[in-house]
Amino acid sequence: MPQTGMQHTRTVEQPGREAWSCRSVFILAAIGSAVGLGNIWRFPYVAYENGAGAFIIPYLFALLTAGIPLLFLDYAIGHKFRASAPLAFRRLHKRAEFIGWWQVGICFVIAAYYAVIVAWAVRYTFFSVTTAWGDDPEGFLFTNFLRQQDGAEVGATLVPGVAIPLLFVWLAVLFALALGIQRGIGRANKIFVPLLIAAFLALVIRSLFLPGSLEGVSAFFTPDWNVLREPTVWIAAYGHIFFSVSVAFGIMVTYSSYLKRKSNLTGSGLVVGFANSGFEILAGVGVFAALGYMAMVASVPVDEVVSGGIGLAFIAFPQIISAMPGGALFGVLFFGCLVFAGYTSLISLVQVVIAAVQEKLGISRVAAVVGVGTPMALVSLALFPTTTGVNVLDVVDKFTNHLGIVGVALVSVVTLSWVLRRLPELQAHLNSVSTVQLGKPWIICVSVITPAVIGTMLVTELHSLLKDGYSGLPTLFVGTFGWALQAALIIFALVAATLPWRAPRNEFLPAAASQIEVRT
Repeated sequence: MPQTGMQHTRTVEQPGREAWSCRSVFILAAIGSAVGLGNIWRFPYVAYENGAGAFIIPYLFALLTAGIPLLFLDYAIGHKFRASAPLAFRRLHKRAEFIGWWQVGICFVIAAYYAVIVAWAVRYTFFSVTTAWGDDPEGFLFTNFLRQQDGAEVGATLVPGVAIPLLFVWLAVLFALALGIQRGIGRANKIFVPLLIAAFLALVIRSLFLPGSLEGVSAFFTPDWNVLREPTVWIAAYGHIFFSVSVAFGIMVTYSSYLKRKSNLTGSGLVVGFANSGFEILAGVGVFAALGYMAMVASVPVDEVVSGGIGLAFIAFPQIISAMPGGALFGVLFFGCLVFAGYTSLISLVQVVIAAVQEKLGISRVAAVVGVGTPMALVSLALFPTTTGVNVLDVVDKFTNHLGIVGVALVSVVTLSWVLRRLPELQAHLNSVSTVQLGKPWIICVSVITPAVIGTMLVTELHSLLKDGYSGLPTLFVGTFGWALQAALIIFALVAATLPWRAPRNEFLPAAASQIEVRT
């Protein structure tokens, strides 16, 4: 039942809890989490495929009605209840704890394969210096570098060229996390987010001076207004925003829990949301300027060289680097940006798991980092830098992003909005500490628009996967790394929520009993 009597209280910070030194460090960390690999290699392709310049309209509409409202929701939960995702949801209601553990499981899985892509980018940063891929970037990627074998059986053969940099990626991430919220995560983001922005600005400027770049940028921005009448374009906009701003899988709940009591939550959310979107549009300019050059060199239209995901980063861009003057510097900038963006996002994913385990078991941060980081790194090293690791990664990524994250988001917003009816309380908390005040439109966005859109997305994905399978891969393979894995995450969440909390008792009671309240 909703605890409406708490609407006029404010929460005093718990003694001894780690905190960001200031709001700007939190904003940098939140931007570092939101700006990841998808901003660079996914948004330009999604925008181009869905109306190019016209896509900006549904994109901004989705940002304002789903992305930023959900950011506010996560901030409110984390800041009010001062805890990791599972404990924050427990303080909302005991039976809601499993939502937080579902989010923790999703972060565990994503981090395990996300680290591998960061490791690829590390290697390609060095490959760029000598253009090691030669005249066949695609063959080099899959045969020479990844050593991918045909078929979809799980290969036990490690690929040292991937496993070694992956090990160093994990060591770098866990080292930052072991240092703590401010000295580790905060300092890493203070260094790497500005580096990312500076490097990417240099990359965009260099791209714009390439021959043919204006044709590429023109292709990116030339609007196809007819597509705005197609529902699939609007769903694509919501889908991208949803995955882009790091909402609904525990990251922003965890990060906001380390904010000081008086923090401008809505102002921070607006800065993070628009900074993320600004970076994506900048990425579109830089990527399509480079694709315009590639199209000119190959004497083909721009639409014949457009690709997204791994194909853009590790096949198309190496071709551009090989063809352009000063390609080595361009390549180091591009893959360095992928490393910076991936590193800061990976830190945020792992921190969700560490914070939950640390609070559940009542152990120190270093013990939690070792206890969480070791199995995460082992799973990552065992499954993905193998001769069939690409297929495993592909299936796990598809099902986790399009079923796992969407599913937990739908359950959480419906639970908060319609079952527990806690949105007015969370709105009151946001308004009590923020400059931008929220009204009924925020509640409508969270309780009506967002569930309708993500519910549609979930039904569409389920129908497609059940009817057509995925990528022509064998049913057993997809069933194991797709359906069974997602089912296992839900079972894990339900079981974890039943286990006792081992930390000091007063830390884990519902918020009304465990926190000092000052009537306002």
